[in-house]
Amino acid sequence: MGRTFVGFGFGAIQGGLFLPEAYGSGNFSRLVVSEIDPEIVAALRSVNGCYSCNVAGATAVESIHVEGVEIFNPLVEEDQVALIQAITEATELATALPSFTLYNAGEAPVAQLLARGLAEKLKDDSLPDCVVYAAENDTRAALRLKEAVQSYAPAGLETCVQFLDTVIGKMSSLVTDPDRITDEKLTSIVPRLDRALLVEAFNRILIDQVTRPNFERGLRAFIEKPDLAPFAAAKIYGHNAIHALLGYLAHQQRLEYMHEAGERGEMMEFAKQAFLAESGVGLRGKYAETNDDLFTEEGFKGYAEDLLARMVNPFLRDPVERVTRDPARKLGWNDRLIGSMLLAGEAGVVPTHLARGASIALDLLCQEKGRADSSVLLDEIWKDRDEDQARELKGLILK
Repeated sequence: MGRTFVGFGFGAIQGGLFLPEAYGSGNFSRLVVSEIDPEIVAALRSVNGCYSCNVAGATAVESIHVEGVEIFNPLVEEDQVALIQAITEATELATALPSFTLYNAGEAPVAQLLARGLAEKLKDDSLPDCVVYAAENDTRAALRLKEAVQSYAPAGLETCVQFLDTVIGKMSSLVTDPDRITDEKLTSIVPRLDRALLVEAFNRILIDQVTRPNFERGLRAFIEKPDLAPFAAAKIYGHNAIHALLGYLAHQQRLEYMHEAGERGEMMEFAKQAFLAESGVGLRGKYAETNDDLFTEEGFKGYAEDLLARMVNPFLRDPVERVTRDPARKLGWNDRLIGSMLLAGEAGVVPTHLARGASIALDLLCQEKGRADSSVLLDEIWKDRDEDQARELKGLILK
């Protein structure tokens, strides 16, 4: 039996990272994906599972192609049966949903589908063990997914599966504006479909260390780390925090695309200072004992400079509106902006640059909700907060 890869959700990360990596590795005989959008399912089937993805490099956009993808809609009974059968055969699976809250959502929850397939592995020793990559940009995604699956499954799943967290610092988007697709000469996912995958070329993906005995990954390009937590923190409180800050600064200046921020020297310098002197100091202080160059002064400087250049890649044409959407989530107590400010504070730094981004995000949220009292709105967003820390941060943000 050859290797089978199964993905859940045919979005930018699944279609622009996992499936291309699985296809390009040459290590899988079957590529399977679960998707509930009937238009995407029909479109991919009409071309026998062959699709295109646009990859933005430093100097141009390249179109890559993936072939032979089997796509199933779990809301269709016949497809659901086929999908569960594929799960039983799979050695590697990946969830790439908009949020971990969708693990248990809908008529055919991903957690339930996984549980049904994995339960068959327990009954049949000839079926392979597997790993499941959780790619929902949450520091506890793998644990959340494991617990959701276990709520549907018999005891003993740990004997055949390992759930892995991921750190995916790859910027990506699904372009649905037909004018953008035409103007930027993007290749649609399939012909005559007004949807295009656009991802950056960056492919240094970090994952938890695999501990299953004698297990060999087919997705060999991913880099295992024995302790992923410091790198996950750098992603959300470094990469995500500064990306959001730069997005909100661009929004305040009424810029449409992130690459326009790259043309504003003062704006980029402000973001760099926030990255190095606030976010970076906080992260390096928290994870000083981590044996990795990232958490040294020079290593973090290189990380920050590389990311800032990638954030304003003109070939990504990343809309400011996409980067700044959902300000309530981005202002969460443990989310990117506030979490980064808290780390900076623990390191003895007053995070005034990050506070500027949070202030703009709060103003945007007040406008969206038609609210006048931003202080009360912050109190509503912040749950399980430390009162003294909240008072201090609120003073910075409202000032």
